[in-house]
Amino acid sequence: MSKRLMTGLYWFLAFEFVLGAVTKFWPGDTIFSSAYSAKFVEWGYPSWMRFVVGALEGAAAVLLAIPGRRTRFLGATTLMFVLTGAVTTHIVNHDPAVESWAAPTHLLIMGILALANWPADWRDLLWASTAPTARTPRPSDEMTRVQHFGRNS
Repeated sequence: MSKRLMTGLYWFLAFEFVLGAVTKFWPGDTIFSSAYSAKFVEWGYPSWMRFVVGALEGAAAVLLAIPGRRTRFLGATTLMFVLTGAVTTHIVNHDPAVESWAAPTHLLIMGILALANWPADWRDLLWASTAPTARTPRPSDEMTRVQHFGRNS
C-alpha cells in the first residue's frame, strides 16, 4: 500500500476520533446523537466519564496523526482499550446493531494498525529513538567469566 494512502487513512481515522472526542465534551445534543452526558448515565456510567473517554480519544487521535511507528502504536492500542469498553457497553446494554456497528469495526481496524506498528523491542516504547544505531549486545555469562578470570591472573 502506498505511503500516501496509509497517511490518508491515519489522518481520516484521527479526524473521526477527534470528532468523537469533541462530541463527548459537547454539553447537549449533537448532529450525530443525543447528549453523551445522558447516554453515559443510561449505560450505567457517571456523566463525567465521558470527559475521560473523550480525552483518551483525542490524545490517541493526535498520536495516530503523528508519523512514526511508536506514536501510532500507542495511539492504536489506547483506542483499542477505549473501543473494547465501548463494544462491551453496547453488548451489555443490548443496543441495536444500527447504533453500535462503529465500535467493533473501529476496534478491528485499530487492532490491525497496532499489529502493523508493533515495536521490534518493547524498550522502543519507553525511549524516543535518537539516531539509528546498532544496539550494543549485552555480555553473556561466558564473556563475563572470561573477563573476570583474566583480571584474577
